[in-house]
Amino acid sequence: MANQAARVPEPSVESSASGVHWGAITAGALGAVGITFVLTSLGPALGHVIASPWSPGSAPTAFGLAAGIWLIVTQWLASGLGGYLAGRLREKWVGIRTDEVLFRDTAHGFLAWALATLIVVTLLTIGSLTVAAAAPATTGGPVSPEAAEAARKAGAAFAFYSSLSLLIGAFIGSVAGALGGYHRDEI
Repeated sequence: MANQAARVPEPSVESSASGVHWGAITAGALGAVGITFVLTSLGPALGHVIASPWSPGSAPTAFGLAAGIWLIVTQWLASGLGGYLAGRLREKWVGIRTDEVLFRDTAHGFLAWALATLIVVTLLTIGSLTVAAAAPATTGGPVSPEAAEAARKAGAAFAFYSSLSLLIGAFIGSVAGALGGYHRDEI
């Protein structure tokens, strides 16, 4: 007869305290927002060193594509940093099952990503509204059907790639939160 392992129930440690530590989440989100601003201001500098949109032979679409890729990479790096900080700075729980600790660290990374995303979107919205209010009103002529179709396609592509990047950023932030918690518990 083969040895059969018997499942031994683990003692449960119930707490009335919340499993969410907003200090760690806020620290991770602020770290993500900070690195976003640093990398966003570094991007144009790297872009102008590599290629100039005014030099002959460089297409504006290639320049725009490189800028888009840089913004996606920036969002992913910031998500990873914010998630890692949230998982690493969260208080260590003792007497909690390993899978519950992993879940809580992952949730802290996800919440840090979500808070950082809300902060950046809010700042971008305020900036966009300020610029739009300061712009002079212009009365343009009729828009050609080709231009309208190109704008529609560009808007759809932007929405798709932004959504995809945000989903991947949420995943990266969550995994980084679990990694930060693993490093916290390793010590």
